[in-house]
Amino acid sequence: MPLTPYLNTSPVLGDNIFLHASAQVIGDVRIGRDSSIWCNTVLRGDVNSIVIGECSNVQDFAMGHVSHKNAAKPDGSPLIIGDYVTIGHSALLHGCTIGNECLVGMGSIIMDDVVIQDRVMVGAGSLVSPGKVLESGYLYVGRPALRVRALTAEEIAYLKYSAEHYVRIKNNYLA
Repeated sequence: MPLTPYLNTSPVLGDNIFLHASAQVIGDVRIGRDSSIWCNTVLRGDVNSIVIGECSNVQDFAMGHVSHKNAAKPDGSPLIIGDYVTIGHSALLHGCTIGNECLVGMGSIIMDDVVIQDRVMVGAGSLVSPGKVLESGYLYVGRPALRVRALTAEEIAYLKYSAEHYVRIKNNYLA
């Protein structure tokens, strides 16, 4: 498997995950059960931690990194991804927090100290500036990302469905 320790930390994988052979998972990275990390994804937890919850997926060419701890910012900026989250192809996540049942669209950039609350959809190609808080139940799009409208009941249901769909795909690969 494409796992690399860094100093005194090594990746920790939950039960029944799929980690594609071309992915790179480095250092202090914890991945929850039934999650999937797809082709050419990089999760580099070298100077801070990365935590991915259960039943989440990080799709092809996505990149996750963190900001280091320092005197001005003792906790730095870890990367935290909740449960039932879909991270689209080529997304870039840096030192941010993503709540449960969210979807980050393809090619989006989520910067340091962003907090995405539960049940948020970030449209493809969006840029979320450092320190922004995206409120639960809304669609955000653009560069910079702006709140466009409330999610419909169908869209909110789709957020969890999308993650569950990737659990099924992952299970096909594991079979």
